Amino acid sequence: MSEGGADDGGRAEGNPDATVSGSHARDGVGPRSGGSGQDAAALRADIVVRRRDFEVAIALDVAPGETVAVMGRSGAGKSTLLDALAGLTPLDGGEITLDGRVLDRAPRLRTAPMHRGIVLLGQDARLFPHLTARENVAFGPRAAGVSASDARSRADEWLERVGLPGAGDRRPAQLSGGEQQRVAVARALAAEPRVVLLDEPLVALDAVTASEIRAMLRERLDGVTTIAVTHDAVDAAALADRLLIVERGRVTQEGPVREVLAAPATEVAAKIAGLERIVGVARGGAFVREGLRLESTDAASRALAARDGVTLAAVFRAADARLGEGAPARVSHLESTPTGVRVVLDVGAAEVSPREAVGLRPGDDVRWSIAPECVRFVPAS
Repeated sequence: MSEGGADDGGRAEGNPDATVSGSHARDGVGPRSGGSGQDAAALRADIVVRRRDFEVAIALDVAPGETVAVMGRSGAGKSTLLDALAGLTPLDGGEITLDGRVLDRAPRLRTAPMHRGIVLLGQDARLFPHLTARENVAFGPRAAGVSASDARSRADEWLERVGLPGAGDRRPAQLSGGEQQRVAVARALAAEPRVVLLDEPLVALDAVTASEIRAMLRERLDGVTTIAVTHDAVDAAALADRLLIVERGRVTQEGPVREVLAAPATEVAAKIAGLERIVGVARGGAFVREGLRLESTDAASRALAARDGVTLAAVFRAADARLGEGAPARVSHLESTPTGVRVVLDVGAAEVSPREAVGLRPGDDVRWSIAPECVRFVPAS
């Protein structure tokens, strides 16, 4: 994928082995349970890449075996981050180290992608179309000097581990999209990378296939240092230990995945978490904004609201809001959802059934409320 024009030039779109950057396979070493045959590596990076409209400036410190998810709007700089780590985009500033070994240091030192010990797996499997699944998976070990017979044997092991036993003789054209992505995962891990970069590998798959491959990735990447860019909070919660929210090239929030999703610090983070977030002030132990007063039964929220005048945000699910009574609001617009209709108000939103939305139009005056047990307060600047 690419996020805006700045990302398009960094990745070799037509070259499948651009995603296999850095095999360190050792003759006679097969795949370990849980992921790569290499020991997990510590990754540290201070990345500065100038794009046309803004600068990507992101610092990372990833522990060995940790999985970090990166989320944000399209064009926020997530793929630029991965391309820089993979060696496909040069740094304008900063450095990247792997277990203390300096890979890149702007402006002079830059390690070629194939010598970094890092693999990049994107939404396009990018398999060699003229090679069988076995030969695709064996490519990394063969490039590192492993004998042909050992590389093919290892490839068959990996194909079985990703759920494709007996598929070694099939070419990419004979595989479904989900099967191709499984082969791509096997090819990436057969290269025994120190770090795996995932750039939304599930986004082009149907829901059932994505769920199956998500479970497979969770098992195969266990103990492998991984950075996963995704637009799906389900992927982040299932795969990652920690979550970074990126907005216009900067990290605006980071922490354990569930903590970030439960207490979004920005509007972008709230949308990612599937929550509504509105900013107001504490007054009389409650949240107040333009005639709207919300209370919470959550102890931490009540403690935060106990200091009058403190700026805070109320977060809640639109499905927990109710129309018909409470504070006055005006309908901004309506959005269809898988389960009903999201009524976006001038302050907040409520998700209602299609029947409840009948007759509602932008500009209508309504009243809405949310029960105290369904709202939390979090700090807001």
